[in-house]
Amino acid sequence: MRATSYSHNNRLSLLHRGDEFFPALVLAIDSAHSEIYLETYIFSLDVTGHHVKAALMRAAARGVNVHVLVDWLGTGEMATLELRKDLEAAGIRFACFNPWFRRGLARLHRKIVVIDRRLAFLGGLNINDDLVSDDTLHVQLPAPRWDFAISISGPLVDALHAEVASLWARQQPQGLRRRLQNLRQQYATRLKPLQEVAQAALVIRDNLRNRHAIQRAFLQALGHAHHKAWLVTPYFAPGRKLRKALMHAAERGVSVTLLIGVGQFRLQDAVAQSFYPQLLSVGVRIIEYRKTQLHAKVAVIDELWSTVGSSNFDGLSLFVNHEANIIVRDEEFARILRDAIIQGVHEGVPVILEEVKKYSWARRVFNRFAYLIYKSVFQIVSAGRYTK
Repeated sequence: MRATSYSHNNRLSLLHRGDEFFPALVLAIDSAHSEIYLETYIFSLDVTGHHVKAALMRAAARGVNVHVLVDWLGTGEMATLELRKDLEAAGIRFACFNPWFRRGLARLHRKIVVIDRRLAFLGGLNINDDLVSDDTLHVQLPAPRWDFAISISGPLVDALHAEVASLWARQQPQGLRRRLQNLRQQYATRLKPLQEVAQAALVIRDNLRNRHAIQRAFLQALGHAHHKAWLVTPYFAPGRKLRKALMHAAERGVSVTLLIGVGQFRLQDAVAQSFYPQLLSVGVRIIEYRKTQLHAKVAVIDELWSTVGSSNFDGLSLFVNHEANIIVRDEEFARILRDAIIQGVHEGVPVILEEVKKYSWARRVFNRFAYLIYKSVFQIVSAGRYTK
């Protein structure tokens, strides 16, 4: 089991929504001198996407070595083709992750940018407009999408650079011998003793070295929680272990608040609602965020441990996709993130147990049916790990 490796002396800044994230990202790209790695699930060809693309092209024109990796499913086939054409014409190296599911079901869901090995960004924000839904409908949102990213400078950037460079290399054509060498190197890295100290750490989930890393980090944090736990996710459909961890924390007297996005996918909402009675009955407080699209994947526990990243609380993020979170152990950072979460809670709608008990029989049956279908699919996709 791979330990979480923390580092000191990192400088972190929380970025809320695209109006804070994208100006900081474009400024950093325009300040790049030697190298840029950008990974994203969605790279839309909207106004925001064109601003970021133009900044990347300006960097390439200055001689910066630019690498862009997008997910084929998230970005879309047509947008991927157009991006490849425009970026490669500008001298940018471009790759598409797992086109046509040729390497299985896993998607590149993480969002990471590393610039000159000195500055990095990580979080939940894709490269797309904050006021347009990120699904196939592309509807206008009533308010900017509710999401977070984090900018990072310091020793942790080295870990992020190593991770993005490694994934980029694996997208390139490689012979069998080279692939076997990469596998040996990755497993050797896994076995090295890691120093566990305070401050900040990169935690990733993939299907080779780190299958359970992000879920394990949440389980450990909840297992050691004493006072309060604030958790935010747009899609709530975790396996049994994580649901039990939330319930056990509440039963121990921890104040557990779960802020969930609703209204985007009917089936996803039904799966989440199938858990409501059990969670509410042990004291977990559930808030539905309906003001706009909630896309944040963040948490604060005991006003010390916090995380910002790309991992949802669902089967795809915890058992299938490539994800990346930053874990921070710092009271001031936790306070800032907690205050932002509390604001979201105030904007949300509490779910009341008595009202849940009054759901019609048809709604209860549909919620249960949705969960059973979801569970059956992810038992197959995750080789049985989803319900453990």
